[in-house]
Amino acid sequence: MRWFCRLKSFTMSSLRVGTITVIGRDKSGVVAKVTHCLFVQGANILALEEQVTRGQFSMTLQASWPASRWKPKWIQADLKDLANALGMEIKVNFNPSHGRQRMALFASLEPHAPEGLLEAVAKRTLKADPVVMISNHKSLQKIARKHQVPFRHVDWSQRQQAEKKALEWMESYQVDFIVLARFMKILSPTFVWHFKNRIINIHPSLLPSFPGPNAYRQAYEHGVKVAGVTAHFVNMHLDEGPIIAQESFAITPKMTLKDVVAAGQAKETKALVRAVRLFLTKRLDVHWGTVKEV
Repeated sequence: MRWFCRLKSFTMSSLRVGTITVIGRDKSGVVAKVTHCLFVQGANILALEEQVTRGQFSMTLQASWPASRWKPKWIQADLKDLANALGMEIKVNFNPSHGRQRMALFASLEPHAPEGLLEAVAKRTLKADPVVMISNHKSLQKIARKHQVPFRHVDWSQRQQAEKKALEWMESYQVDFIVLARFMKILSPTFVWHFKNRIINIHPSLLPSFPGPNAYRQAYEHGVKVAGVTAHFVNMHLDEGPIIAQESFAITPKMTLKDVVAAGQAKETKALVRAVRLFLTKRLDVHWGTVKEV
């Protein structure tokens, strides 16, 4: 079951905005109790989305508080008390009102995407603070060291334990959003809900065509004349999240599969940087699974 409600599509500069996630076993009255807690705090609900999958309840809610009621410690304490009463996990992330957002990079073996993002930050064409790089391979540590970004290696053979550790790092580094820079592991729905519409992935095809692994090979073997890459938000379904940006290139008759991969990788960083830049400038509105630039 899934329910989505969008109550407002704008915020005012005088308001303070936060995103709340609620995760745990499904039970009656959760939505009512969370929204009542926010009502008592003087908050206004801007958007709400909840889903129940095989008895697992997940909800993300965006709310705003007037400056006169803006007391982050009290807000967090109230939500913590409610989480204990419900036996669920409730987290609140306060949207940065100024300064640069804190970015976590997840990557595997291929270096071009994470290095391209970090180069964009170094050149000041991407205004984000990369606070940690997480990888299931140690080979990318030299790139993190070059850009003075903390590197954390985690064995992803046991996904539940790996995601638990990764979430601990996300909290300790106060991460605002995540970029999957060719991270070749599938995140669980529970992990994704912790960062609803705050995880950006790069996929090596023009989605919705050729989802899943070996996308360049799929495009090449199908004989397509135009291929490309897609930067998208991550949702609960593999390579089906809302599309943010795409880059394309022509496949000529003389190109080999290796040529196609090289051409695509050159486009991956460009699409990823553009998508992150749009995210940072708050020019993206996600509604019913579609991204609109505002």
